[in-house]
Amino acid sequence: MSDRDGIFAGDQPFDIVRRWMTEAEAAELNDPNAIALATVDDTGLPNARMVLLKDVEDDAFVFYTNYESAKAGELDGAGKAAFVMHWKSLRRQVRARGIVTREDGPQADAYYASRSLKSRLGAWASRQSRPLDSRTSLMAEVAKVTARHGPSPSRPPFWGGYRLVPVEIEFWADGAFRLHDRFVWRRASAGQAWSVTRLNP
Repeated sequence: MSDRDGIFAGDQPFDIVRRWMTEAEAAELNDPNAIALATVDDTGLPNARMVLLKDVEDDAFVFYTNYESAKAGELDGAGKAAFVMHWKSLRRQVRARGIVTREDGPQADAYYASRSLKSRLGAWASRQSRPLDSRTSLMAEVAKVTARHGPSPSRPPFWGGYRLVPVEIEFWADGAFRLHDRFVWRRASAGQAWSVTRLNP
């Protein structure tokens, strides 16, 4: 543990994630909060896609999506997920895995209200992950929901957040000759104490 200093220093993993994200905001050109979210379907077949991490809480990570999407079905079905956040400019990454639950209350309302009007209307218009005849039909649906919901649409009942409470978080930094630095934080369940282990590259 004595060599866990510098960029790896900290008593709580979420503090380290926040610090790394702040550094990434200054270094990454696009979407420094992008994560590759991994899920499994009901047959155990894995799936992955990029989503934007919107909040790092004191004990969880929060992102948002359409509850009728394929990803939401997989999140609800398994109740577990993992993600990796990689910053090429910093040569670092964070991996996390744990339990997921919906964030479907005032916090989701507040985030939805903070989005641009076009993004809010797009959430109403898109039947995410389902077949689409053409882009023209999508834009026609956007026009319909714009007329129906006006300039201040409320959050759709089928759209909201997910909170991932990790049982494992790994911090990775590039090292010379592929001798990378890796520290993994593990705990049995939410609220339990973390143990930290240095891993071989």
